[in-house]
Amino acid sequence: MFSRLLACGPCAAVLLLAGTTVAEQAAVVVAESQSTLRFESDIRPLLKAHCWHCHGEEAEVEGNLDLRLSHFMRTGGDSGPAVIPGDADGSLLVERIASGEMPPGDVKMSAEELGRIVRWIDQGAATARPEPETMAVGDIFTEQDREHWSFRPLRRPAVPRTPPESLARTAIDAFLWKRLDDQGLGFSPAADRETLIRRLTFNLTGLPPTPAAVAEFVADPRADAYERLVDSLLDSPAYGERWGRHWLDVAGYADSDGYAAKDIERKWAWKYRDYVINAFNDDKSWREFIIEQLAGDELVSLPYEDLSEEDSARLIATGFLRMGPDGTGDGSADQKVARNDVIAETIKIVSTSLLGLTVGCAQCHSHRYDPISHVDYHRLRAVFEPAYDWQDWRSSAARLVSQWSDDTRQQAAEIDRQLKELAAARTAELDQLVDDTFERELAKLPEEIRAEAREARQTAVKERTDRHHDLIKEYPFLNVSRGSVYLYLPDRLRGFNQKWDQRQAELQDQRPADDLIRCLTEVPGKVPETKLFHRGDINQPRQVVAPGELAVINPDNRELPVDDPELPTSGRRLAYARHLTDGEHPLVARALVNRFWMHHFGRGIVATPSDFGMLGEPPSHPELLDWLASEFVAQGWSLKRFHRLILNSHAYRQVSTRRDELDAVDPENRLLGRMSIRRLEAEVVRDSLLAVSGQLANKVGGQPVPVAPDEVGQIVVAADTRDSAGRPTKTQVALGEDEFRRSLYVQVRRSMPLGVLEPFDMPSLAPNCELRTSSTVAPQSLMLLNSPFVVEQTRLMAERVIREAGEEPAARFASAWKLAFGREPAAAELAAGIDYLVDQTERLRTSAAESDAKAELPPDTAALATLCQALLSSNGFLYLD
Repeated sequence: MFSRLLACGPCAAVLLLAGTTVAEQAAVVVAESQSTLRFESDIRPLLKAHCWHCHGEEAEVEGNLDLRLSHFMRTGGDSGPAVIPGDADGSLLVERIASGEMPPGDVKMSAEELGRIVRWIDQGAATARPEPETMAVGDIFTEQDREHWSFRPLRRPAVPRTPPESLARTAIDAFLWKRLDDQGLGFSPAADRETLIRRLTFNLTGLPPTPAAVAEFVADPRADAYERLVDSLLDSPAYGERWGRHWLDVAGYADSDGYAAKDIERKWAWKYRDYVINAFNDDKSWREFIIEQLAGDELVSLPYEDLSEEDSARLIATGFLRMGPDGTGDGSADQKVARNDVIAETIKIVSTSLLGLTVGCAQCHSHRYDPISHVDYHRLRAVFEPAYDWQDWRSSAARLVSQWSDDTRQQAAEIDRQLKELAAARTAELDQLVDDTFERELAKLPEEIRAEAREARQTAVKERTDRHHDLIKEYPFLNVSRGSVYLYLPDRLRGFNQKWDQRQAELQDQRPADDLIRCLTEVPGKVPETKLFHRGDINQPRQVVAPGELAVINPDNRELPVDDPELPTSGRRLAYARHLTDGEHPLVARALVNRFWMHHFGRGIVATPSDFGMLGEPPSHPELLDWLASEFVAQGWSLKRFHRLILNSHAYRQVSTRRDELDAVDPENRLLGRMSIRRLEAEVVRDSLLAVSGQLANKVGGQPVPVAPDEVGQIVVAADTRDSAGRPTKTQVALGEDEFRRSLYVQVRRSMPLGVLEPFDMPSLAPNCELRTSSTVAPQSLMLLNSPFVVEQTRLMAERVIREAGEEPAARFASAWKLAFGREPAAAELAAGIDYLVDQTERLRTSAAESDAKAELPPDTAALATLCQALLSSNGFLYLD
């Protein structure tokens, strides 16, 4: 017998003592259960996660023991049967696991996992269905895996019928009400109009509603006032900024490469950001949106010159595939590793955003939990490798495509010709100055050595004699050159430089500015082979892998072209993009509508939006998810139509008030018997502060607003004027209104996150942000109390209130309250606010009278500013009801 310490969770352990059976030992750490365990659902996932990399995935299995099927284990390997049905204590598999011999390495099976295997064997090692006699090398899934909810074909379920008292308004309500009714619950009543306009405006634009907009909506007597409000917000340019930001999260948008400390800037990445914003505002079909991002270049004729607006947009769209961290421009990085990391990060972004799967986990071995093989991973890699040829890599600069028209290109070429001629003329004149200087200085020498001195100058360095070197040392002017002639003609050369520099500047000013696209393209006619890297090691290439879909959702073995003869490019990405958006793919529409739902309700129907696999959470309303996905496709992949579908439901309009009967059954509000309260995201907090202070600039699109460390190292919105050594300088560059643009337009530097956003869980782009966290931590309050930016905005808000509300404390308080919370203050709130303003003003006036220092603000303004700061630091401002 043997002993073994089994861990059961982080805080418990049980010592298995010698003299007891394995079954008795396992009984200590697992609860007895009467249910019959099955290999497919209960045991196979454990073995796949812990054992298959040695016993099933490779062509050669260790000890000839294959653990992929139950009958393989009963047959066993070199050491005999691994499992004896009905006898866990005599089964070699249990012995090896309990002794710690299997699996090798630091990660061991838990006591609960071992206990499950023990129970399964003692129950007879049952399977759910007859097993195949054999499995091909590398096969890691069975037909049961294809029955996982997210891999099933998309089917449109029938809408449940609902009685009038259900409050259901739409099909969405019908599905939700059915689940609530099954639990003896129902919807909450609709929220009031002040709550609804604040909810809608933040949800669709990321900005607070203005007091005027609130008053207009509350007073609107029309029956369709709500629907009109939805339409007006969807038509706002701010809608594309708000919802574009959601997609930029999952796309991993950044204005720098990351990867290494150098964090090289991406000068033209912002065009992809603007493409996304425009796509949302234009309600571009998501079918087209996806195809353009994956293969826009394959829709554009070669060569990429004199581009139309449409073709430019298609190339810009492929910036989606250029968003991952990229170390290939950093000389300190191992280039082979960096190149392959770019491909790996791109696959992660594509798979988590569009498939809702963690395909990247199969880079080094078959996925431990999902039916995604190591070969599957390389099939997907083969889709992108013609554009990302790691053995013939193109630098970022070499991948840029110009947006110049032919006319602009000709204009630039003419200016370049003139600049070249100018440079040649300048050089010729400078050479004449050098020659004149030499002759003048030579004439000063004794006549008898002039010939020898001229010879020393004219002789090639390698052929000079000692005498030549002595002369040059004695008379340095013999080496006068373009670089040293200024020593002899300082005044004349100053005039020379001024003359040629204004001329050059005049021509440079006439030259069109560079206008480049950061895109992903292929080299026509060049299609590299993709080889499987054994265990993810680029130095261990194995068999060639063709591009293709994940096998588990490709039962018909649908193939992608290796090299489409109809296209100058390989056509792989275009074929894959069209396959994803054909309306039949089981994952894409489900993954998309789940994300859209999440941004409306705060949580997806699947709470793990980038993991629809075995470890992800199952959908709370599977039939609703499938209905939404099929409806989205049927409505032409239109997001604005989808918004209206959700926003017009009763579920979205509910109050957020908790009810005891709801909390008892559904404390996390998965059934949506009320609306969930959500905290504003980091960017929305900053943008809202600028909005209520009156400083927000509404400029749309364009180059990002720079960020830089301030004197204490905090990252702020500012031009980076540090010297080459990274030291701050006293140079200041005014940004004008750009300083107050929406956070969407602030430069996203992976190494320099904006300080005012960081405490509020700004997205982490490693490589993308699949799901934002929402924490409540002390630095948030400290930032709202002490940040110079916040203090400045509260002062400006106070000054705005004084301008708009006048002198009366009651009017000032009501104005500040409405700006912050989007509603009128209640009578008690108004009375308390007036008392605060009066008392605080008097205290500050008294304090100012007793102090020799001059106050920065008048007492009444300072008092109002402290009130504004309190309001903007409160939950009423930071949370959405």
